[in-house]
Amino acid sequence: MARKNPFLSVMNNEQSAADKPALDYTIRGASKSILNSIGEIAARADKLLEGETIVELDPEIVDGSFIRDRLEEDEQEFNELVEAIRERGQDSPILVRPHPEAAGRYMVVFGHRRLRAAKQLGLKVRAVVKDLKDADHLLAQGQENSARASLSFIEKAMFAHQIARRHPDNDNRLVMSALSLDKATLSKMLSVASLPPEIISAVGAAKGVGRDRWYELKSLLEKPSNLDKATQYITTEEFTVKRGDERFNSLLAWIKTSSKGSKAPAARTQKWTSYDRSLAVDSKTDGRTYTFALKAKEAVGFGEFLSERLPELFEAYREKTQQGD
Repeated sequence: MARKNPFLSVMNNEQSAADKPALDYTIRGASKSILNSIGEIAARADKLLEGETIVELDPEIVDGSFIRDRLEEDEQEFNELVEAIRERGQDSPILVRPHPEAAGRYMVVFGHRRLRAAKQLGLKVRAVVKDLKDADHLLAQGQENSARASLSFIEKAMFAHQIARRHPDNDNRLVMSALSLDKATLSKMLSVASLPPEIISAVGAAKGVGRDRWYELKSLLEKPSNLDKATQYITTEEFTVKRGDERFNSLLAWIKTSSKGSKAPAARTQKWTSYDRSLAVDSKTDGRTYTFALKAKEAVGFGEFLSERLPELFEAYREKTQQGD
């Protein structure tokens, strides 16, 4: 039996009420409807454009999607696309919707690079215009990107995070449908996407880095001291001169190495005994704390004497340090 098309309600706005649950088929049965191949995802995305009227739009009146799906652009791939459009024209149209907040403008659902290329070449962009709701927009954008955009793991994770934040529900059905994910993968994606934005932005798309290594980095950075080190390291020249996957690899290696090497300072101990042996003092410090242990006959009396004079002793200490002595 043929699989129902999850975009049926997107393609036919005048369908009967009995047909409308077709869009929800993938959403309700997300765990059973994970797509079997990239080809199947692509076919679903293609259905959105099938049989539709293609118009030519001025790129200047077309805005980007309300959800970003790329951390960075592969300039080599983009330049190849520009040359291909220059030589052959734009083979496939982009999908846009009337802008929900700006009359007379449009918003890209998918095809951002083709839009950018047309703008750079000074050409009109070929587009199919559909009046889509936000949820349908996200489904189309997510499945098109899964099929063709070669988004990295972290880019998909950030895309999933944005959808989940804008359209919260108890089981993230919309996110799983948009990116064709199971619950376990989505859980790790959302966990990784909770990394500090400055870390993700500094590392970038990291095209060759998959789920497990990103999750390893996330686990390491849950330790506050490691996060502090990472935040400092990403500002160094050693890190910023690197490109692509090298940034991720160097950050992960640096955190692992520094974590192993950051041992607590060795404790230092001292002993002191009064000339008449009526008082013995054992002191110990680990670099963060300093403890005294008073022993022998005068231990209690001298301890009370010190306690009573702590304010004046501390003031004397402050005066000494401020004088730089």
